[in-house]
Amino acid sequence: MKSDSRHSFKEWIIATRPWSFPASTMPVLVTLAFLEWKGVGVDWLAGILAIVNIVVFHAAGNTWSDYFDYKKGVDREDTIGGMSIVSGQFKACEIKRLAWGLLVVAVAMGVGLTFYAGLPTLYFGLAGCILTLGYPWLKFHALGDVDIFLTYSVLPILGTSFVATGYLQLYNPALWLSVPVGLITVGILHSNNARDIDHDRRAGIYTFAMLMGKRLSAYIYCLEVIFPFVWVIAAAIFGKFPMWSLLVLVALVPALKNSAKAMSFPKVGAKALYGVDEGTAQLQLMFSLLLTISFFVSKFVG
Repeated sequence: MKSDSRHSFKEWIIATRPWSFPASTMPVLVTLAFLEWKGVGVDWLAGILAIVNIVVFHAAGNTWSDYFDYKKGVDREDTIGGMSIVSGQFKACEIKRLAWGLLVVAVAMGVGLTFYAGLPTLYFGLAGCILTLGYPWLKFHALGDVDIFLTYSVLPILGTSFVATGYLQLYNPALWLSVPVGLITVGILHSNNARDIDHDRRAGIYTFAMLMGKRLSAYIYCLEVIFPFVWVIAAAIFGKFPMWSLLVLVALVPALKNSAKAMSFPKVGAKALYGVDEGTAQLQLMFSLLLTISFFVSKFVG
């Protein structure tokens, strides 16, 4: 086993699971694009700082979750994912220190952003910090999906809207983005938890996927990655999004591909879902980038 002094920078980065970062970056980016389309003055420096800040928070959350999954016995040598500790590459204490270090950096960045954008930024940051630290417990009690929806959809959309414009709104039209973006992100977690139902049961925890069972979990996953397209179509029809937002239909191809894998899960078992969590993160990237592009095209082309 390596000592922490011998880990390369690349190994530390991989330990944070960077493949999952579209879940945190995309809500911020698509919100900034939405605000531009709405003709609101956008502070892009604040927006970029928010993106960097949430990525560091996300990395802290990933490593924090990996540490507790190992301690709880969820991650073992025969499980998929979270292998930085069980593989022997890192000691548990190293991942724990990494998580705390990243969290300290994220909080410091959040404080700096608060001085730049205003006091309400601190409230969004505190909520995100609480949800990040509380995620392992919430996940073990079937509330992880709710935590993820709030942390990587509602909070970043509202927080980005404030830091980029300086205004708090009781009714924020940007929240129309929370359903499609948030559901796909929850799909990343849900596919992971559905794949790990048997292992999680062995560890004595209770995820939402476990409570729903394999067949219903497969249907729920399909809903999480297909309904966002229905939502965007409806939002375009009712004028909440521009008609250009129908560009996201291009991403329906990978969404259907992932759904087909999920539907084979009840018969095939966990193998059917291998790689679906990463595939869903890639879907999030593609879906949100297309939605972002649609807002800019609509603003500058019409």
